Amino acid sequence: MIDSTRPHRILAVSLFFVMTAFCGAGTLANQPAEVSTSPLVLAHYMPWYTAKPFRNQWGWHWTMNHFDPELQTDSRREVASKYYPLIGPYDSGDTDVLEYHLLLMKVAGIDGVIVDWYGLTDLHDYKVLHDNTLRLVEQVERLGMKFAICYEDQTLPALIKANRLDPKDRVDHVVSEIEWMASHWFTRNSYVQLEDRPVLLSFGNAGLTNPEWTQAIGKLKAPVAYFSEHICRDGAIGGFDWPIPKQGVERTARFGDISRQWQSSIPVVFPRFVDIYSEAKVRDGYPPIEDNDGKTFQFSLQHAFASKAPLIQIATWNDWGEGTNIEPSEEFGYRDLEVLQQARRQHIDATFSAKAEDLRLPVALFRLRQLKIHNQEHLSAIAKNIVAGRMTLAKRQIEFLEAKKP
Repeated sequence: MIDSTRPHRILAVSLFFVMTAFCGAGTLANQPAEVSTSPLVLAHYMPWYTAKPFRNQWGWHWTMNHFDPELQTDSRREVASKYYPLIGPYDSGDTDVLEYHLLLMKVAGIDGVIVDWYGLTDLHDYKVLHDNTLRLVEQVERLGMKFAICYEDQTLPALIKANRLDPKDRVDHVVSEIEWMASHWFTRNSYVQLEDRPVLLSFGNAGLTNPEWTQAIGKLKAPVAYFSEHICRDGAIGGFDWPIPKQGVERTARFGDISRQWQSSIPVVFPRFVDIYSEAKVRDGYPPIEDNDGKTFQFSLQHAFASKAPLIQIATWNDWGEGTNIEPSEEFGYRDLEVLQQARRQHIDATFSAKAEDLRLPVALFRLRQLKIHNQEHLSAIAKNIVAGRMTLAKRQIEFLEAKKP
């Protein structure tokens, strides 16, 4: 299950990026940006990991056809990342993992996820990604969080290359996929809305041209709040930012200047960009954006809140191949999530009560789930207490069960 297009999307973005932003007639792009004192904080989420023993093989995103997770050194598997997940490499279809991720986000002050979605066609690992997204949405709703979709339009050239899509049908194909989302996701209370419109992002420019995206948006039965990457395409209400390795943190302030003329925008918060592509022999690696002892994350976070944008995207929760993960790792622990807790109290909710030590509860619950010896309803009650902010009670329940471990 190899997604052979994914590692090259940053390059396509860099080639496409232009300093002049544009939005076409028919949008509200020339109106002042809406001021929001309470933005939604959303983490860009990758649902593409396949791992043993949940499945019978290790997926490409852990191996990149070069690394072997079966090899271990000091209890650490060999994976396609310079960093290592605190819980080790995992499968994105494992509901215990999804619960762990979302509970961590909740305790960190993150409102939900923007899911990287490759559509409905069974090609490469797209079907697995879709199935995992369905499971993720179930957990999002169970835990009272929000989600939105970032559509990967680079799937179109992949479908054409595989003779699964006629080039002349590209626009209609995108329209059909968005209409599927409208039928199955957009009307859910958990789906992110902006001015009563479902939020939809598209990543890259490999699939549809600017006029074709305008055509696709115009064909929809109901309007969407469409955001394109880096720029504001015709038909979009704004753009969302993403790390550009060659531009580093300087890009953060530049995006703020460019986006002021749009109706809306989504700034990006990121901790670093340190990819594994060269070591994996996938392609030449990109210039790194260094972690700088957490200052990169803090700098981009401050700019995002200062923008007064209604939505903030963290890039990413778990792109381990590009090293942009804020998911807890052996190298950085819970550092970035602790910064988010402080930022939420400062900028959104002064009464937000979750503490740094509370971030340790989801992994403890995850470990109990993995033992497969405890009553699952009891464990779900602990999750419910964490969601409700009853951290002391959740901690006592966890400690009680830990004392009963064999």
